[in-house]
Parts: sequence; C-alpha cells; structure tokens
Amino acid sequence: MAIPQHKIELEQAIRINFKKLIREIESIPVELIHDKDLNGHAKGTYMSIHNLLSYLVGWGQLVLSWHKKKQLGNTVSFPEEGYKWNQLGALAQKFYNDYSHLNFTELIGLFNSTNHDILKLIDETTNDELYAVAWYQQWTLGRMIQLNTSSPYQNTLIRIKRWKKNKKIV
Repeated sequence: MAIPQHKIELEQAIRINFKKLIREIESIPVELIHDKDLNGHAKGTYMSIHNLLSYLVGWGQLVLSWHKKKQLGNTVSFPEEGYKWNQLGALAQKFYNDYSHLNFTELIGLFNSTNHDILKLIDETTNDELYAVAWYQQWTLGRMIQLNTSSPYQNTLIRIKRWKKNKKIV
C-alpha cells in the first residue's frame, strides 16, 4: 500500500490495515498469547503476541498524547519523556510493562479504542493540518500518524501470519 498523502488515504489505510490485523489477532488461541517466541523490538530479545499488541497500543497512545500536548501548547518530548529515538527498544519494553496487567480481551479492547480515537483525531483535523505543514521536524502530522498506525499494523499483520504459519495455526 502506498504512503498516504491525503486525509482520506490515511483514514483508509488505517481502517483497512486495522481490520485485517484485528481479524488475525482475534483468531489467536489465548493459550499462546504469552509465548515469547517472536523476535523482539530490541536486538537479541523475544516477545509474545501480548507484547506485540502492547507495542501497537503504546505507540497509538503516544500519538494521541503528542497531539493533545501540542494542542495545549505544551512541549512534547519525542518520542517519549525519558527516551531518545535511539532507545526505541527500551521504549518497547516500557510498553510491554505498561499493559502487562491487562488480559488479552482487555488489551484488544484498548487497541480498538486507541485506533478509534486516532481515527476521530483524523476526522477532526483538516487535510492541511495533517499534510500541509511540518508538525515534528520535517514530518507532517499525517505522516507521524501513519508511521505509528497503518504501517506498523501492516508489518505486524505479516509477522503474525508468519508466526501462525510456523505454529500451524489456521
């Protein structure tokens, strides 16, 4: 799928990739969601499906937080307070921990609501606000949203399908 260049394309990319991904996630046997047999987000680490979904929720929540802080005129620490862009593996571990207390059904619910809130943000934002001005360094808001939603959704879908094939899950 091409990189969205317009509000409608962004919304479509998120909806399409989310729908495909959530269908795959919901078909995973719950007894396998904590098996740490996927390559992790930090070199030499392993993660579970629960961790992988926590990662997506974490980034989605960050997008919402960034936008809210900017709307209020507050300074935003990118990618997250206490983390630098070269510490994304550590940030992934934070996300795993942040949502570790949720059972899988609750985590899927949070993923759904986070995605809904991002789509609402897009709906309430003009195309010019999304794509006509730099929002963070050279990146537009639309691009920052895409980099943390539809693109990782698509990558995660591929990872889960490969994982399911290796596990012989139909």
